[in-house]
Amino acid sequence: MTERGLASFAVSWAEQAARLAHGALADTLPRRWAHVQSVAERAQVVAAPLGDDAEADVLVSAAWLHDVGYAPRIVDSGFHPLDGARHIRSLGYPERVAGLVAFHSTALVKAQILGLDEQLQAEFDDERTVLRDLLWYADMTTGPGGAAVTFDERMSEIRHRRADQPDAIAALDRSLAERRATVGRAQRWLDERHVRAEPPPGAAGPAATPTWRGGQPPFADPDPSRARQRTSTRR
Repeated sequence: MTERGLASFAVSWAEQAARLAHGALADTLPRRWAHVQSVAERAQVVAAPLGDDAEADVLVSAAWLHDVGYAPRIVDSGFHPLDGARHIRSLGYPERVAGLVAFHSTALVKAQILGLDEQLQAEFDDERTVLRDLLWYADMTTGPGGAAVTFDERMSEIRHRRADQPDAIAALDRSLAERRATVGRAQRWLDERHVRAEPPPGAAGPAATPTWRGGQPPFADPDPSRARQRTSTRR
């Protein structure tokens, strides 16, 4: 099939992002993959009131890809928001998706501690929109294994898990107020629209593996030439 034929398929950025995340994380970092699945599932729920398929596609794509920079084959600088954003940009994903990944969940604060903030800000835009708030919300109310948690539970878990990483604890301390404010702002936005982001009682835990076109998940990245071609028409 020609590149033109591939590009004509109605495959959303979110579907491509799910495939990329699966291929990068499912085998090498299964616990991280469980977290990512649940963040994406929650993003799909909170995206509904946006009333705009294109905006929802950007949000859900960023949710699938927010931790792809942890994948061993993608690691470069060692700072996962920057490495992930660079990788997905190289594949032709929309700049907004790359920017949301680059700055997700107070990444700029950690970048400042690591001395990577100038690179991060020079290469990507930090959009301060409701999409940004909703992505952070989905990430910061989902535990490392995919369980739905409160914001305070998530922050406590991070502090415990990263106790032997001084840079991570320093970043958490410096960013805690911004994290709390963002999650609160997102929650108010959802409450005003009568959206219940939490799963039903007893349903907490990793999201089910997504339903893939063709019945089986691909284990390779989406075709970069297709992604680049789609970028020119969907940005």
